[in-house]
Amino acid sequence: MKKLFEINPDIDREAAARRYAANTRVQVRDVLTQETALEIRRILQATPWGMAMRGGDGEDTPPESIRNAELARPEGVEKANSLGRQADQASARGEYAFRFAHYPIVKAVQEGWQKGGPHELLLEYVNAPEFLQLARDVTGIDTLVKADGQATLFARQHYLGRHIDSHVAEGWRVAYILNFAIEDWHPDWGGYLVFYNEDGDIVDGFKPRFNALNLLAVPQSHAVTYVPPFAPVGRYAITGWLRDR
Repeated sequence: MKKLFEINPDIDREAAARRYAANTRVQVRDVLTQETALEIRRILQATPWGMAMRGGDGEDTPPESIRNAELARPEGVEKANSLGRQADQASARGEYAFRFAHYPIVKAVQEGWQKGGPHELLLEYVNAPEFLQLARDVTGIDTLVKADGQATLFARQHYLGRHIDSHVAEGWRVAYILNFAIEDWHPDWGGYLVFYNEDGDIVDGFKPRFNALNLLAVPQSHAVTYVPPFAPVGRYAITGWLRDR
């Protein structure tokens, strides 16, 4: 049986480990074989996308998730529009906010949204020994034992505000982004993973490059830049955190 998720055997793990050690982040290109990377992108393109939004720092504005089925109903569209306005207002105040399409794989598997579907396999593969060992080899963290995950799509007017991922107490050690964007993603289309220093200057950034794995130690200040209205649909990824418990 053909594998859905096959790691490229030619990765220079030592070179990637040196870059990670020097910067606490790295992008590993061509992380999967071309065949399996293309197949995963086809799965993501057919995903029943919902929306993830957050409208500010206050306790009364927690993150919200809207399922694909809700977006097919007028009340769901109204809810999404309202949350989108809250995100815009929060961002205008300089608070942490975001808006992007997502499919929460862990929750979907736990609740049986698509039993036997390909997203279940994707969650199994990011928890398989091969992927976890790659993460350990690159980060030098031998205690990584599991990964969570969601599928994400940053389409037009989507973004992820500046934040640090401070949930170390929950076992988060390394954030990961498996990129499956369309080829030749243009810088003008946004969707870049960028990193900030204490003065708010961008000090590093990764293009959402097809078949590339981003690994970054948490916490550190980062964001996904705004995708403008003229950008094509195609900034697909599987994202989550690698944990030590």
